Amino acid sequence: MIPQILPPASMRSAAAMTLAALLSLAPVAEACTYVRLTASDGSQHPGRTMEWGNFDLVPGFAIVPRGRDHSAMTMPDGAAGATWTGTYGYAGVTLLGREDLFGDIINEEGLVLNLLYFPGFTGYQPYDPALASSSLSATDFMTYMGSQFATVDEVKAAAKEIRVVSVVEPALGFPAPVHVVVSDPTGDEIVVEYIDGELHIYEQTIGVMTNAPSYDWHLTNLRNYLNLRPVNWPDVDVAGLTLSGIGYGTGFLGLPGDYTPPSRFVRAAAFKETARETAGGYDTTLEHFRILDSFQLPIEGDFDDLPEGLEPLSYGSTQYTVSFDTANMVVYYHTDDERTVRRVDLGAVDWDSLSEPLSTPLRRGGPPRIEEVTLGD
Repeated sequence: MIPQILPPASMRSAAAMTLAALLSLAPVAEACTYVRLTASDGSQHPGRTMEWGNFDLVPGFAIVPRGRDHSAMTMPDGAAGATWTGTYGYAGVTLLGREDLFGDIINEEGLVLNLLYFPGFTGYQPYDPALASSSLSATDFMTYMGSQFATVDEVKAAAKEIRVVSVVEPALGFPAPVHVVVSDPTGDEIVVEYIDGELHIYEQTIGVMTNAPSYDWHLTNLRNYLNLRPVNWPDVDVAGLTLSGIGYGTGFLGLPGDYTPPSRFVRAAAFKETARETAGGYDTTLEHFRILDSFQLPIEGDFDDLPEGLEPLSYGSTQYTVSFDTANMVVYYHTDDERTVRRVDLGAVDWDSLSEPLSTPLRRGGPPRIEEVTLGD
C-alpha cells in the first residue's frame, strides 16, 4: 500500500530553512554503504545506508509525476542552467527539506540512482558560460537522469552530453562532493565520478560502493583480500601438532572491521558474495537488510560544536536504510528512530493520472511502533 502522502508545500518551512542555514556552519562526516543483490529469479535489489555526521538530514519520501518541468540550480555566474521535461515518473528519498534534492531515486521503469558522498577526490567539470544550458549541479544529476531515462546505457550516453559543474548547495554552503551508482532491472550497473575536471564512468562494477577514494582504487584494493573465503580454513599440522581454528569464521580472518570507506567496501563485497541464495521479492529484501544493517554506524563527531538550536541525532549516524525491489516496484526502508520496516508500493501508483508531486517525512515521529506479544493467547 502507499502510505499517507500529502502534497508538498511550494516553499520550505521556516524551520527547514533554519536547519539549512545551521547545516552550512557545521562540519559533516558521511559514510554511506551501497549493496546490490541479485535474486535467483534474476530480480535486482539495490539499496544503501545513509549516514551524515551527527545531525538530521530531514529525509522524506516523494513521488514525482511524468511530464514535470525541471530546472537545474543557478550556475556559478548567475546564469540559468539546464531545463528539461521529465519523460518518466520517479520516486525516492529527499534530503534537507528540499523537494528537488534526492539521495535515492527509482523511476517507473525501474532505473535506480543512489548518491553517495565522495569528499577529497571530487573535481567537477569546468564551467563554461557558453554551455550553461547543458550544465547541471551534481545533485541535479539525480533528477535529470531519473526523470528522463530508462536504462543504464541511456544514462551512460547522456552523461557524456551534459556537464556537471561546481554549484554551491545552499543547505551545505559548498558544492556537494558526490558520486552516483546507477543500476537497472537487467542488472546493468555503472558508477559515475568526476575527478580533476573529467567524467569517469566505471562499467566493471561488483554491486557495492562506499565513499572515497575513486572506484577503481577500491577494486584494486580488493586484491589485498584474496585470502577471504566463506568457509573455515582446514586444520594445519605444525611439528606434529594439529592446530585448529578457534571458533567459526576463520575464512574471514583479516576482514577489516573499521568504519573507513576502504574497509567498508571490502566488507560489503565479502558479505555480498557470501549472501544466501534468495528467491526474490521480500525474501531478498530480508537478506538485503541483514547485510546493510551490519553497516549501521554509531554517532560521529563532537556534539559540543553544534550550532545553537540544532539537536544531535539520538540513535546513530545511519539515518535511514533503503532497499529497492525493482521487479515489483516496491521500496522498503527503516529509519534510525524506528527499526520497523515500511514499504511504498510504486506498482500501485497510477502514473497516467498523477499530476502533482506527493511527499511525506521518512520518519513517522513519536514513539516507535512496537508489537506486543502475549503468551498463551
